[in-house]
Amino acid sequence: MRWWILLLLFLARIGQGFQFQTLGSVGDNLVQDFGLGYAEIGTLIGLFMLPGLFLALPAGYSGRFFSDRLLAGLGLGALALGGLVSGYATDSWMIGVGRILSGAGFLFSTLYFTKMTAEWFAGKEIATAMSILVMSWPFGIAMGQVGHEWLAETIHWRWPFFVASAYCAVGSLAVLALYRPPGTASSSGNAPPTMGLNRQEWYLILFAGLAWGIFNVGYVIYLTFAPLVLEAQGQTAITAAAIISVGSWIMIFSGAACGQIVDRTGKPNIVLTVCMFAAIAAMLLLAVEGRGLAASLLIGLIGIAPAGVIMALSGEAMRPDRRAFGMGVFFTIYYAVMAAGPPLAGWIYDSTGEPFAPILFGVLMFAAVIPANFLFRAVQKRKPVAAVSA
Repeated sequence: MRWWILLLLFLARIGQGFQFQTLGSVGDNLVQDFGLGYAEIGTLIGLFMLPGLFLALPAGYSGRFFSDRLLAGLGLGALALGGLVSGYATDSWMIGVGRILSGAGFLFSTLYFTKMTAEWFAGKEIATAMSILVMSWPFGIAMGQVGHEWLAETIHWRWPFFVASAYCAVGSLAVLALYRPPGTASSSGNAPPTMGLNRQEWYLILFAGLAWGIFNVGYVIYLTFAPLVLEAQGQTAITAAAIISVGSWIMIFSGAACGQIVDRTGKPNIVLTVCMFAAIAAMLLLAVEGRGLAASLLIGLIGIAPAGVIMALSGEAMRPDRRAFGMGVFFTIYYAVMAAGPPLAGWIYDSTGEPFAPILFGVLMFAAVIPANFLFRAVQKRKPVAAVSA
């Protein structure tokens, strides 16, 4: 049963990436129709993540009063509504409103999809399950990169928003109609959701959130600045983007494989450390002219494969009846790190004028995942956390 539930959540969560990619795919059309600059396009893209800074804790707190199914379904509904607002926009500010609505829906649905997966798989191949769930995001983005471009060129730039909204709406209805909680959602007799964490849980969720945040900062830096490094070596912009995208496509499959390896071997620390060293090696390999594809293959096959393994830390960090509130804390830390990391990388690039300088900052981010994970494990060993046996 739990694998059917995971399939439902995976298919529904594709809508998040599918909706996120709309703005990136129609950016040129918006420049032409609304006279926007590319800095403004970047701002509109970034508005999608803004609600997470302010809503993560309230979203976790709302789990005390409403079911996971309802909150995840409403989150997908907000993603659909936000896409419609952007699609019908007659001015850029309406697109911004739509992006904020979609971002709020993204936060709610992400938080509760993660919680639902943790409850179904805690102690039962959770690394594999989280890896599969996490891969739905790049899968949705990849769908959008292909489908949205075609819709914008053959029909109109508004249609990518409409189609993505339709997908999210169907996903919302599917979750509301088909999702069922596990028979024993907690080891404490299906205890009602509780707010607050003990000292150990606060430390665990802090290190888990830091690990997830800095890992994603490193990945975003790779996606943003690696193409510029290749362009500086003589590649065209299109070729450089294509080479760097290879890693993301491979990640869709390598991520699930990495989770399976961790579950079968029971060695998450070793696997994560090896992967982070591979990510560091791939980033440094970008400095060698003509090795861009090799770097992309290395980071896709190994370097960024443990995304789900890191996300699985959130499910181990707290007791089952604290998961809703704890996930709110987890995502607050994640959004705070993501709000600071990429702008700092951009400042490094502006200050040095060298595209490889922020890549070195990305190397530090991937390296920092290792101590964050080991600090998590050190705190976890002090005494068992009931969440892992749910």
